[in-house]
Amino acid sequence: MKRLLLSLLASVPLACVTHAQTDNPSSAERFAPPSGDLVARENGYWKRTPIPVPDDIVLEVSGILALPGRRLLVTTRRGEMWFIDGAYDENPHPKYTLFASGLHEPLGVITAPPGGYYVAQRQELTRIADTDGDGRADLFETVCKLPISGPYHEYAFGPIMGPNGNLRVTLNVAFGGATQAPGPWRGWMVEITPDGQMTPIAAGLRSPCGFTVSSKGDWFFAENQGEWVGSGRVTHVEPGDFTGHPAGLAWSKLPGSLVKLRPEDIQSTGEPMHEVAKRVPGIKTPAVWFPHTILGISNSGLIEDLTAGKFGPFAGQFYVGDQGQSKVMRMSLEKIKGVWQGAAYSFREGFECGIIRLTMGEDATMFTGETARGWGSVGPKQQGLERLVWTGQMPFELKEVKAEADGFLLTFTQPVDPKTAANPASYTVAGFTYRYHSTYGSAPINRIGCPVRKVVVAPDGLSVRLASVCLREGYIHEVKAAGVRSAKGGEALLHATAYYTLNKIPDGDRIIPIEANEAELCIVPVPPAANLVTAKHPAKVPSDWSNQDGDLTVLLGTQPGLKFDQTLITVKPGTRVRLVFRNADDMLHNFVLCAPGKGQAVGAAALTLGMDGAAKNYVPDTADVLYHTALTQPETSDTIYFTTPTTPGDYDYICSFPGHSVLMKGVLRVQP
Repeated sequence: MKRLLLSLLASVPLACVTHAQTDNPSSAERFAPPSGDLVARENGYWKRTPIPVPDDIVLEVSGILALPGRRLLVTTRRGEMWFIDGAYDENPHPKYTLFASGLHEPLGVITAPPGGYYVAQRQELTRIADTDGDGRADLFETVCKLPISGPYHEYAFGPIMGPNGNLRVTLNVAFGGATQAPGPWRGWMVEITPDGQMTPIAAGLRSPCGFTVSSKGDWFFAENQGEWVGSGRVTHVEPGDFTGHPAGLAWSKLPGSLVKLRPEDIQSTGEPMHEVAKRVPGIKTPAVWFPHTILGISNSGLIEDLTAGKFGPFAGQFYVGDQGQSKVMRMSLEKIKGVWQGAAYSFREGFECGIIRLTMGEDATMFTGETARGWGSVGPKQQGLERLVWTGQMPFELKEVKAEADGFLLTFTQPVDPKTAANPASYTVAGFTYRYHSTYGSAPINRIGCPVRKVVVAPDGLSVRLASVCLREGYIHEVKAAGVRSAKGGEALLHATAYYTLNKIPDGDRIIPIEANEAELCIVPVPPAANLVTAKHPAKVPSDWSNQDGDLTVLLGTQPGLKFDQTLITVKPGTRVRLVFRNADDMLHNFVLCAPGKGQAVGAAALTLGMDGAAKNYVPDTADVLYHTALTQPETSDTIYFTTPTTPGDYDYICSFPGHSVLMKGVLRVQP
């Protein structure tokens, strides 16, 4: 994950995303919380229950194993393993039994067929067992040493056992040094036999906290936004694949590598990844993209729903956790022309802490393992374990979105109202993608609408076929059904939007003809000039200033950990200010000056801009915004010229990029 720094030293701040922040941040310094009404509605269908933890235990869960007899075994970031009994009880008062301690950053646990448990530590894959039956581990057997050189970000996630009985581990790239792969196989998925023989499987992984093998034997991993990764995503992995991050290619020349690409083969052009993949054989594009800040900011655990409907109507689909936004998303997959693709959906928010691990226990009970230390999360707590159980009530939901030759097939969990479902105005479809470049993350690019031309409602009301124009292979398609209502009660969808990654358009019958002017209709418009000079983005020296420096030049920069390098700027009323904002970070940032006390409201409003935010510099249209810079790329700057208010007071300034404002903030103090 993004900087999930684990340590035996409890005093060291830990993080789950790329920039560490203050340890134990206050409840005011969180990412924007979800709608209370939405969380309450979700809870009526999937009940969330926190599992109490004794005050003397720090349960920063990093791995969960559901054992027979309604028992759990968890690993923690502090190097401990705990048995938990009573977590399934209606009103849980669980018993915790320490099984092992002194481990180094264990990030997963599974049962070991020889006896005991396999655990991936930072430096090795270990088999841990209790051989004398006293309930405490006494065997710590090194199965395989993992390559490690020292940087704190060298995590080892897993293990997961494959159908062949071998174990797979994913190795995080190492940040903070001259190279992100200082040791062999960093940024790779590796396979390890029970006798300790390691084989590198695939390269191009960045921060692959969550991965799994499906019931059909296919491997998938969840990736975090960062350099070379425009947004969160899930990718199908086969031997020899390169999945996008080039750091690990430094070792593709070694004996045993199944990957043929070399570092020089990958250039930072800023094109969409699927376009680069057409020219560079060997690049594996994602199966499903998760739009950043909409469906998570730090994707984590990944599990398949094998409950045969006991957990709800989404059997066979996948659930993906998220650390920063304390939520669980949903994903459906299909294979078109030999390529995996599918859709991502919202599922359940409102958890108490950032989610690292998911597992499905007995009685179709999902458990979430959580931590926030070092980074923070929407959930207010620093650690925890929660469970999720379907109440048996059927929500009105988009059950699944599948691709058709000229659009999409939407299925629902309940019959739809035929009048609203048949109305094309009930739907919107738009396509977009992300840049593939060395810069940290990407704003959405090449966004165009895909007008809905025809709607066909199935006789049973459980599915709708949409026909649209301007669909593009390789693009994410935002499919909204906000106007559809249920046949019984006229209820709105619990979650009305899906994001479908259309890697391949399937063959088949069309329900609309190809339009003669479709090529002209579907030209990507010139991107909005987000950097244009406006009243609130005053990037030109005002004509009535006698010099370009005004009365005061303010040089404002950034620091790691989502911080401005100044948090208090003092000026007099009516001061003519030349403000130079330089982004020295590796993430996108801006400067937004707000009315007194309105910084967090503006930051929250920026979150609602969704896919259109980039074109607006993630600055909402509100009178609470006084002035702002453009959204600046790493190692770039923007200069604005403005006159300070004449009314004394403390004027908030923030970075309004989604999720940043709660930590990246300061005050412009206008003194009499």
